[in-house]
Amino acid sequence: MTDSRFRVAAIAVAAAAAIALPFFVADQYQLHLATLIATYWILVAGLNVVVGFSGQLSIGHVGLLAIGSYAFTILAGQHGVDPFIATMAAGAIGATCGFLLGLPSLRLPGFYFAMATLAFALIVGELSLAEQDLTGGGAGLAVPGFPAPFDTPGGFYWLVLAMAALVTWVTANIARLMWGRALVAIRDSEVAARANGVPVFRMKLLVFTFSGFTAGVSGALFASLQTYVTPETFTFELGLFFFIAIVVGGRGGILGPFLGLVLLTLLPEVVAPLARVGNFFYGALLLVVVLAVPEGIGHLVSTLRERFRPIKVEKQPVSPDLTRLATAIHAGKRG
Repeated sequence: MTDSRFRVAAIAVAAAAAIALPFFVADQYQLHLATLIATYWILVAGLNVVVGFSGQLSIGHVGLLAIGSYAFTILAGQHGVDPFIATMAAGAIGATCGFLLGLPSLRLPGFYFAMATLAFALIVGELSLAEQDLTGGGAGLAVPGFPAPFDTPGGFYWLVLAMAALVTWVTANIARLMWGRALVAIRDSEVAARANGVPVFRMKLLVFTFSGFTAGVSGALFASLQTYVTPETFTFELGLFFFIAIVVGGRGGILGPFLGLVLLTLLPEVVAPLARVGNFFYGALLLVVVLAVPEGIGHLVSTLRERFRPIKVEKQPVSPDLTRLATAIHAGKRG
């Protein structure tokens, strides 16, 4: 089986398993976790284009997640807008906020850009707490659900899964085409990228706007999944969680950040009896990955796959044309 066929078969098996998951889970909480992972992935997939490919250190995407959540809640819950339209509107609002945030902050060098995104997340948190008439303040707001057939845990899971698959397809195409190569060039050396004609600022702003859209959509689905949102829902730790998932998984790919997200989401469930020291396990995992596998879990998986499935190189024998060689030698001697 060729590498491309193996990849297609693996994707097909993974997709079939994901679709059939609601029929095999032991309880509804496990299905909730799977839905939460898919919801988070919509944001992380867009953030991965910013962090993993273009190399911009954004740690404040939780602010865009909060904007999408409140936009969906206000539109669908207080103004009766159709939930699907409200979801797309939340994505559009997230994209607009990402664009407005990126206009000034993307001109800053890496560390200062990260601080700008952090400041943005803090401002969003304070505004959501202060604007009681709009966001409900500290009391929060109840979030409406989606209509049938997405009003059940299984139906909502399939809806989120479909949106996550669509976002994954878009980001994979961005990474595979010339866009991805231009972003990697920006990540590795902005000077070299400019010298080769890459519009650096325009590319950064475009992908940051796209990540704002995915964060807005993710926020809408996250709010519906939680059924109730308050300012305390969107903590700094949650924004750092998204960033660490990409670092642990490995930048510059799709599979790695997804594996990092799954691992970090399930880690609290594994160490539930030691919940008081949960942050210790997060820190220990990050330290181990940075020291042992700095390229991330995705790179480790790729290395193991290549080791156990070595690529067969077809050797083609070279048959020299002795007659032409002898003629050339004689011609050289006569010359």
